[in-house]
Amino acid sequence: MPVLIEGLPDAVAIRCLAHVPFNLHPKLEVVSRTWRDALRSRELFKAREEVGSTEEFLCVCAFDPDNLWQLYDPLHDIWITLPVFPSKIRHLAHFGAVSTGGKLYVLGGGSEAVDPSTGDQDGSFATNEVWSYDPVMRKWAQCAPMLVPRAMFACCVLDGKIVVAGGFTICRKSIAHAEVYDPEKDTWVSIPDLPYTHNSACSGVVIGGKMHVVHKGLSMVQVLESPCDGWVVEDHGWLQGPMAVVKGVLYVMTHGLIYKQEADKRKVVVSASEVRKRIGSAMIGVGGEIYVVGGVIGPDRSNRDIKPTSDVDVLTVGSERPNWRRVAPISRCRGTILGCTQLRI
Repeated sequence: MPVLIEGLPDAVAIRCLAHVPFNLHPKLEVVSRTWRDALRSRELFKAREEVGSTEEFLCVCAFDPDNLWQLYDPLHDIWITLPVFPSKIRHLAHFGAVSTGGKLYVLGGGSEAVDPSTGDQDGSFATNEVWSYDPVMRKWAQCAPMLVPRAMFACCVLDGKIVVAGGFTICRKSIAHAEVYDPEKDTWVSIPDLPYTHNSACSGVVIGGKMHVVHKGLSMVQVLESPCDGWVVEDHGWLQGPMAVVKGVLYVMTHGLIYKQEADKRKVVVSASEVRKRIGSAMIGVGGEIYVVGGVIGPDRSNRDIKPTSDVDVLTVGSERPNWRRVAPISRCRGTILGCTQLRI
């Protein structure tokens, strides 16, 4: 049987390969079939964790084109296109996107796409589909479906497990049901329902090891410390707007400014007057920075056109004088961001 590196046990060779940056893996795969198999093995992912060489990526899916995901490599300022997302639902939207265990998960959502030939809606508003993408194996896999179809819901990771709560189900009725997914067992179980629902989309953020479910327009936040526990309702009085968590701290963009939002106070960090012009962009924390990704520009008084953009602006919030900088634009996606999360490989 061929060895990976002559003179070295394969276990040692795997640890050597684990130090190679992820963006170079396709080039190493052409060395031999043995190297390709090693680079596409879960053993390599485990070795990268053991030697401390994992890298953090930004995962993005936008309105155009349909169902295409890309990864951004901050260290090398490049975008990597994933294999085509295999869901049969055209133009999937309103889904949840998280990562755990080195995999990207896309959960629920649906489509309001209309068949141009008939004018009929050809999608379902809410589904219970769950897909995972393994960047080491380079493939998508369908997982156990959620217990309840849902769209526009809160979705977070607590202790390696995925928690989903609230949102809207097939009949577009808001729901309080919550459930948790164990990636190792590929199973879903119900957990205590949310104390209340609201006729608006909700989102989730993890701060201090707790999941916070935030409804647009409401100051009340529903908090879960552990899937085994019930929800607690708290009034944080947080500002309304796009949110990002960086190193456990919440930042909110509102009224053209980025605020550092703490439990009982807030502080202006920097102006966001330029990036706020982009409607439908995503704001997310990656590493020690805030990323504002994609969106649509216009219309305004001087220009009535609507322009989808692939721009990516980054703010290092830990610096004494935080300033925006622009990095490589998304290479293939553009427009309204439908899904955005971080992934450690």
